[in-house]
Order: sequence, then structure tokens, then C-alpha cells
Amino acid sequence: MLTNTAPVATNAVYADVSGTELANGNGYTTGGAAATTTSDTDTAGTVKVILQPVVFTATGAMGPFRYAILVDTTPTTPLKPLIAFFDYGSSVTLASGETFTAGFDTSAGAFTIA
Repeated sequence: MLTNTAPVATNAVYADVSGTELANGNGYTTGGAAATTTSDTDTAGTVKVILQPVVFTATGAMGPFRYAILVDTTPTTPLKPLIAFFDYGSSVTLASGETFTAGFDTSAGAFTIA
């Protein structure tokens, strides 16, 4: 999901951040887009997760947003836990036809869990 509000340490589930999510429309769908796991590796108790980039294409003005938040939509307890977030350093606004790629490091991984 995309938001312009920084997540905080007490944010644990989607409901904690959903009120700051980009509005549905103009190329963005509430809940964001699915990030596909291409691989995960376990080395000495540390799991590295590698994700395919997620591309958003604006069909009108989209944004502003600064943060991409990874949410696991599978579990029901807790419901939609947050996994990680990425700070792009400044707010991004797309004009119609522009794209934004939430790119994840395919070598180091999107995140690691130890």
C-alpha cells in the first residue's frame, strides 16, 4: 500500500495505517498491489525475502505518497499484519500516464528476518 504518512513503531496491522492510505482511483486500488515473492533463503537462521518490483501506473493525478508498506493479507490473526515499509525520501505525485516502481533489492532482498 502507498501512504504519505510515516508509519510508527506501534503500527502493527493494516487497520493501523489504512486511514492514511492513498484514495482509491487514478490508477491506485485501495489495499495497494500484490508483491510477488520470487525467492526466500534461510542462511543460519536469517531469512532473506526477494520480491518482484510492483509498478503503479497513474490514470489521473495520483499521490502524494512517500511510503510503501508491505502488508501480509493472508493471516486472520492478526488480521493483515504489517511486514515492512520503505521511505522514498520525499513525497511523490504522478501525473496521468506516469509510472512508479516500488523496486526491491533483488540481491540483498526486500527485507531479512533473523
